Amino acid sequence: MAHVSVTIAGRAYRMACDEGQEEHLLGLGRQLDAKIDALRSSFGEIGDMRLAVMAGIMVADELAEMQRRAAALQQDLEDLRQTRDGALQREQQTQMRVTQALQDAAQRVEKLVDSLSKTGV
Repeated sequence: MAHVSVTIAGRAYRMACDEGQEEHLLGLGRQLDAKIDALRSSFGEIGDMRLAVMAGIMVADELAEMQRRAAALQQDLEDLRQTRDGALQREQQTQMRVTQALQDAAQRVEKLVDSLSKTGV
């Protein structure tokens, strides 16, 4: 298990993470720190705990919005798959009808040729 020191709101926090995840954890810490700094510049010194809660709520709101968007995209993808499947099914049916029509036409031509050859034309 790896350890990193993440600085948020001017305080260092020693955290454990899986090997290879150190940069990711540091990046997440930087993002949270940036949110807290933005809140601090907007609201002033209103207390570290309150800033941390507000930043946490902002992150949770962003996550909820991304989850909503992901669900909408998933539904769009499912709709597109159903549309594609319907189109493929219609294409197969059309191909079968065309094939059958060609076979029927070929049989009629063969009968016509047989008929003409019997009459000696």
